[in-house]
Amino acid sequence: MSNPEQKHIPEGYMEDQSGRLVPIEKIKQIDLTRHDLVNALVNKAREAQELLAKFKVDALQEIQSFIDLSAMEYDIPLGGKKGNVTLTAYDGRYRIQRQIAESLVFDERLQVAKELIDKCIHRWAEGSADEIKALVDHAFQVDKEGKISTGRVLGLRRLDIKDDEWLKAMEAIADSIQVTGSKTYIRVYERVGQSENWKPISLDIAAL
Repeated sequence: MSNPEQKHIPEGYMEDQSGRLVPIEKIKQIDLTRHDLVNALVNKAREAQELLAKFKVDALQEIQSFIDLSAMEYDIPLGGKKGNVTLTAYDGRYRIQRQIAESLVFDERLQVAKELIDKCIHRWAEGSADEIKALVDHAFQVDKEGKISTGRVLGLRRLDIKDDEWLKAMEAIADSIQVTGSKTYIRVYERVGQSENWKPISLDIAAL
């Protein structure tokens, strides 16, 4: 399998890593053997990648077709929040999951929420204010790329605080969420014996 972006190399020459043309007769045999091995394995890897890509497309189409069939026959749509769905074989040995993960970011209303939360903490002033302030500061910390963790910020909404200003801040957080994209995953599992445990049938080469 050739690389369409590979430039033309004159017959009897190979290009080294610096882009220089080197006569093949001047290259050590071990270097030629290594070159052939790497290219052969890369070609096999590309073929495996294409097979996995085709499997994902086919699996998603077949899962959606089954969901449509079930909805039409029983008038009960399958799939939970955000389109996630789990299908289990009749004998309970295998399970397929379609999972859709959304990429979330916050808009400028997150800063409004932070200011409202700060007002709450200053107003409370006593009791557990220091602990809550530490929790809030942690939630709004940015990572090395300057991004705020959506998980940490959304975790604030699980705190059972009835204060009106706090609730307004939580509403601002909810309104600030923007969906920038999503990824769809196919996960395959096999039951461990007769237990309630499932082990993944890995499609990740590093996990094999």
